[in-house]
Formats: sequence, structure tokens, C-alpha cells
Amino acid sequence: MLVSGMLFERQRLLLNLLDSLGKPVGHTDFQKLLFLFTREFEKEPSYEFVPYRYGCFSFTSYADKRRLIVGGFLADDEQHWRLTDSGRQAARQKPYSAAKILSFSQRYNRLRGNALIAEVYRRYPYYTTRSDIVDKVLSDGEARKYIEQSRSAPSASGLLTIGYEGKSLEGYMNQLLQAGVSLLCDVRRNPLSRKYGFSKGTLSKTCESIGICYEHLPELGIASDKRRELNTQADYDALFADYEQNDLPRQESVLNSIASWIVNDRQRVALTCYELHPEQCHRHCVAKAVQKRLSNRCDIQHLEEACANAF
Repeated sequence: MLVSGMLFERQRLLLNLLDSLGKPVGHTDFQKLLFLFTREFEKEPSYEFVPYRYGCFSFTSYADKRRLIVGGFLADDEQHWRLTDSGRQAARQKPYSAAKILSFSQRYNRLRGNALIAEVYRRYPYYTTRSDIVDKVLSDGEARKYIEQSRSAPSASGLLTIGYEGKSLEGYMNQLLQAGVSLLCDVRRNPLSRKYGFSKGTLSKTCESIGICYEHLPELGIASDKRRELNTQADYDALFADYEQNDLPRQESVLNSIASWIVNDRQRVALTCYELHPEQCHRHCVAKAVQKRLSNRCDIQHLEEACANAF
């Protein structure tokens, strides 16, 4: 169980925002208020957001809400974010930047509902790109035209790679969305992670919720016992040379499937694993093997590097 002294700073922010607002806040309103605070009152946002059905949304904030409910700081309320007495006490024992919280509350405490959503939509149009309620919230043509301009043009099919090391779930998802990825292929043998959002169950559901398909391809993974004692780039290079010589040749079927998804299904495929840098991850070997099956007509775009041309 969480105790007050063990709260993350971002969790303290949730408690302090709710305390400053003075009463329970509905889910959609609180997401918008939290978004505005992190964008306007923090240099390094405590939470990142993705475009979602009702605009900006933070999956991580909801994971924190569940932890705070278990810890007794928030009420188990399906409709609202609601402080308990323990939560209010914890918020006041160690305030999160009290001056910023007060300034924010004075500016936004009366803004709720469609007026609040419209404020966010007009000022941050990227987060409207997957909204189901734009027509309900905005009526003036100029704002809607601006939102349409913020939508990315459809991307050509192609082959990309991405690692999640050092990223939040939302930051990672925004990279996928902005790169036009339509299919995420998880090439980990064991898709488990201590980092929130990157175990198979949560990752696949999150992808589905924002319109990206997810496939787990465990046969392309590398056994964990082979990944020990990787201290230098030479160690990685030796591991990948063995992988390309002894493992990948046995995976013709799944490599051909990836190539078919790109060519026949016109998918924009991203291969994913943990490591930030592709040269320290076997996904770059998989990408090269797929590229050969496409007769080298497909450039590989590593999302951590400069963009390459799509297939």
C-alpha cells in the first residue's frame, strides 16, 4: 500500500490539483485540467498525453489513479476524481508548488464541460485528431479548419523501428501516431516490462484504443540467456551476427508475413523492442531481413534517427 512519503511527485500533483479545485471533478474535465497545468505551469510535464476519443488523454494518470485508490488517497469513484480525507491530508502536508497550483486554480477553476474542452481543442489542435466529439464541442468554421490542418496526411506503407527505453507510454504512442504507423510488431520473446504500459496486455490494448494494430512475434526474439554480458558494442555485434546466421534463417514464414503486410496490405509497420538505439537491438537485424524480401525497395526508418523515405 502507498504511504504519503512514498508518493511520486506526479502523484502529489494529482492530489494537490484536486485539493485546489475544491470538489470532485469528472474524468474528462480532470484530464483537460491536468493537461493544461502540465503544459502551462511545468517546464518538464509530469504527464504526457495522446489524442484520444475526447481529446488529450494520459493513460499513466489513470494508472496513478488506481494506485492512489489502493493507497486510500482517492475514492473508488467511477465518475469522478475524488479526494479522501487521507488524500487531502497528504496534499496539504507537502504541497506541490503551491504558488503554481493557486495560480492555475484561479485561472481555470470555473471552466468546465464543453467550454473547457473547446478551450483545449482550439489551443492544442493536435489532440483533437482522434476526437469523437469535435462536432459537438466546436461550431465555428475557423477553429474546425485549423483542426483539419493539424491532421497528418495518410502515410505510405513502410518499415520502421522503435525502442521504448526512456520513454513514457504516451510519448512512445505519439511517436507512432506522428510517424503514421498502422501496425506495431513486438519482436520481444517475452513481452514483459517493469515500466508501465509496455507489457503485452497493456501495450496491445493501448494500441487498439488509438487505432494501431498490434502483433506479437515471439519467434523473432532472442533468448534472455544470450543477452547476458553485453558490455560493449562489440558484444552486441557478436550477438547479432550469431542471431542473423543461426536464428533468422529459421523464421522465413514470419519474415515473409511482415513483408506481405507492407506490400499487400499497405501497412506502415514498426518493429519494436526495448533498447533505444537500434544498433543495440536485434530489431535492426529483423528490419534488414524484411528489407531484403522487399528487394531493398523499402528504406528502414529508425524513429530515433533522421527520417528515411517510406516504401
